[in-house]
Amino acid sequence: MDAIAGKSLQVSDAIISCQLDGKGGMTPINGAEVFDNDRPCWLHLNYAHHESADWLRLTPLLPDAVRDALGGDSMRPRVSRLGDGTMITLRSVNLNTESRPEQLVVMRVFINDRLIISTRRRKVYAVDEVLSDLKNGNGPVSGGGWLVDVCDVLTDHASEFIEQLHDKIIELEDAVVDQQVPPRGELAMIRKQLIIMRRYMAPQRDVYSRLASERLPWMTDDDRRRMQDISDRLGRGLDDLDASVARTGVLSDEIGTVMAEAMNRRTYRMSLMAVVFLPTTFLTGLFGVNLGGIPGGGWRYGFGAFCLLLVFLVLGVAWWLRKRKWL
Repeated sequence: MDAIAGKSLQVSDAIISCQLDGKGGMTPINGAEVFDNDRPCWLHLNYAHHESADWLRLTPLLPDAVRDALGGDSMRPRVSRLGDGTMITLRSVNLNTESRPEQLVVMRVFINDRLIISTRRRKVYAVDEVLSDLKNGNGPVSGGGWLVDVCDVLTDHASEFIEQLHDKIIELEDAVVDQQVPPRGELAMIRKQLIIMRRYMAPQRDVYSRLASERLPWMTDDDRRRMQDISDRLGRGLDDLDASVARTGVLSDEIGTVMAEAMNRRTYRMSLMAVVFLPTTFLTGLFGVNLGGIPGGGWRYGFGAFCLLLVFLVLGVAWWLRKRKWL
């Protein structure tokens, strides 16, 4: 392929603009230089920025189909061959502040043996970690190594979030065992997060598997082996997601059982209270009628004796309920 003029890679609002130096570091792109194909150049752009959007639309370095894909609406992880390179769409756990992790961030990458063009709208922290490694001189040395490192960090973030969801489910299970009902909506939120992660991480695992199996010229055998390891690791995370979804279903049923038992216990107690005071309610209602002939109506101690009778009656009913093991 022809060499790339540095001025054709000048984007004023680019987030990252560099060339891999082949030793684990990077060098900034100089507009006066001409870059060969031995070390790929990396541009990381926010396609919502004006200059970046114009560059994506007008640059002759990208096939027409890639222009739309890098700034398009594709959300589902996928990989496809476009022109002389490969177009990859990936999803990242959202680590941005004031955002929930399951609101996954989209990252799109076009890569060949001389160019790495990555785009995003919201910040992808995996890119920052790879950039930090390059600044420290222990980053990727090739385009294939760059992609493997990015996918590795994306999988690390996904695995950490899956582990956090797993810990939350354990806490809910312990609370239910102690007959404590979680706050309303907490279990529903966890199930939503599990389902969203399952929906997007499954095709992302397939993307990793395809990258590991295809003989792409810019990936070495070691890159393919590492990519397969990443795919297997994400596959284990998907197994945990499936198990967690099943556990939340059981947990939901158990919470319903706990709530039903609590309601039954309250109803039972109220029924026993009604039984205890039923005889006294009958007697007070009977003696409360405004008619002559009430026993003890003319006796000065009649009211006190009647109250004492009610007390003995309540105690007698309570003793009877306990003897029958209802109380």
